[in-house]
Amino acid sequence: MQSDDTYNFVFKVVLIGESGVGKSNLLTRFTKNEFNHDSRTTIGVEFSTRTVQLDNCTIKMQVWDTAGLERYRAITSAYYRGAVGALLVYDISKHLTYESAERWLKELYDHADPHIVVMLVGNKRDLEDLRTVPAEEARAFAENKGLLFMETSALDSSNVEAAFIDILTAIHRKVASREVTRGSISAVTLSGTVRPTSEAQEERRRCCKNS
Repeated sequence: MQSDDTYNFVFKVVLIGESGVGKSNLLTRFTKNEFNHDSRTTIGVEFSTRTVQLDNCTIKMQVWDTAGLERYRAITSAYYRGAVGALLVYDISKHLTYESAERWLKELYDHADPHIVVMLVGNKRDLEDLRTVPAEEARAFAENKGLLFMETSALDSSNVEAAFIDILTAIHRKVASREVTRGSISAVTLSGTVRPTSEAQEERRRCCKNS
């Protein structure tokens, strides 16, 4: 088991969106570089971790997956608790999964930290011939809502790494910047306590002084 002093931050990122859009495969592609062609749904909450180097900081990323609970509307506030990032995933070949993004955003903001970083992810871009959601439309929606945006394919791995690294970078920037105040996502540090801005700034100077 990795000791707490081997990384600077732990960030919890949740995957949300309709069942069948590829959330679990995005998780396994990013954390294990695997893709499971068996689409059977597992009921429960699952998470995997991956440690990433960013700006000379070591960040442990916990990625949580609803693992089928979304079809039962059984996702509770506990799933969102402590999350500092969210990937809202839809299937570019199924417009209904994109149309539900507004509802998922509402649920997210009802339960999650107001400072959470959110990325809209159009998955299954390998199904270009079956596309029903234009990238430009989704990008405009994301910009209007203040979200990051990326199209990915868990199948061929395109942009999966980029999506997670982009959201990780945005979270890290928010934590290390002066906009972090007491009571915000600076609470994600390992001590489990909320650190004021000055301490967050000092942390950035310590672990990122060579960047």
